[in-house]
Amino acid sequence: MRYRTYFRAVVTAPEYDVLIVGAGPAGSACALALAGSGLRVGLLDKACFPRDKVCGDAIPGPTLKALARLNPLYAEELRQLTRPHRTDVCISRLVSPQGQQMRVSWQAPAFNSPRLHFDEALLTLVRRHTAAEIRENSPVKKVVATATGVVVTLADGRVLSARLVIGCDGANSVVGRCLVPHPLNRQRHCAAVRAYYQGVTDAPETTSDFLFLRRYRAGYCWVFPVGSGLYNVGFGMLSEDIARGKVDLKLVLSELLNTHPDLATRFRHARQLGPVQGFGLPLGGSRRPLTGPRALLCGDAAALIDPLQGHGIDKAVISGILAAEHARRCCQAEDFSPASLRKYAVAVDQRFGSELRFRYGLMRWLARAPWVVEAAFRLSRWPWLQRRLVRAVG
Repeated sequence: MRYRTYFRAVVTAPEYDVLIVGAGPAGSACALALAGSGLRVGLLDKACFPRDKVCGDAIPGPTLKALARLNPLYAEELRQLTRPHRTDVCISRLVSPQGQQMRVSWQAPAFNSPRLHFDEALLTLVRRHTAAEIRENSPVKKVVATATGVVVTLADGRVLSARLVIGCDGANSVVGRCLVPHPLNRQRHCAAVRAYYQGVTDAPETTSDFLFLRRYRAGYCWVFPVGSGLYNVGFGMLSEDIARGKVDLKLVLSELLNTHPDLATRFRHARQLGPVQGFGLPLGGSRRPLTGPRALLCGDAAALIDPLQGHGIDKAVISGILAAEHARRCCQAEDFSPASLRKYAVAVDQRFGSELRFRYGLMRWLARAPWVVEAAFRLSRWPWLQRRLVRAVG
């Protein structure tokens, strides 16, 4: 008698329903939005918190509004957690290439805070209010989509699995490279450098400075107070212009602080703390794909940086919340098809698309027509015209 032995493959269920890669503003907001969903949520980051993130450190008003809509306690706790390391900003001072000035007062609450402290505060909210499993010091090496989910391989060889992965891992997203590849477009990319300074004079802690330059039109220099007498100072411009002109951003920043009429006297006795560091900014409005097999992208990974102002924390938080809402629907419906995932991209485009495309076009146009910039500064002397200009640029 012949006996046949049948072996049946054992399919192991993914250990997470949703795996969020990157615990910055987008990832933490996504985890907060998944609180109470009943889903098994994992939150990975390559670093241990608190950790620095090279940035301008501006936290726009919509950030707090989005968190408050999730839960009013989140916004209040965030303000309490960042109180020792932030400054509330209510004025933006803009300086034209010819030295004209415009001051804009903001009613919406906004503040500046070093990302070292701000991101740690957000992650603290995740620890307090969610059941997400947080894995720090877990850099991702590879992400592979399968028929039943995604497999994430960490740099130390550990392997994690999930039904859906959400890439919140920044401009150089591993999730994006593996599952939603997109070539770098220097016309839609900005690079910048920043350093911290103490001892800056004539720099109120309620005022953020933006200086537009005659030579480097598609870019600006900034001086942002971040609390306790500390200032985030930087310079950024379009990557294609950097490549074309072979611009050394660190050298330009140093020259500006030593020679610019509005900066030289203010920085004469200032002291630099730490090195000048660089970072990349994928500008919004590029129609970058936001979904791939079992994957969604948020924040900088989704290229949601404001082309005019250069900030993206508010859009990172909001896109993280939108991704969480869509992740719930996908998991409940057991539908991770491309058509289902594209609904997230549609939601992001409806929320930000036209705004970001308009601001990108406006930024390029103003760079080609510097006389318009000077005319706008002159017109801003009339309050009603200033309000129209402010609405146009956000």
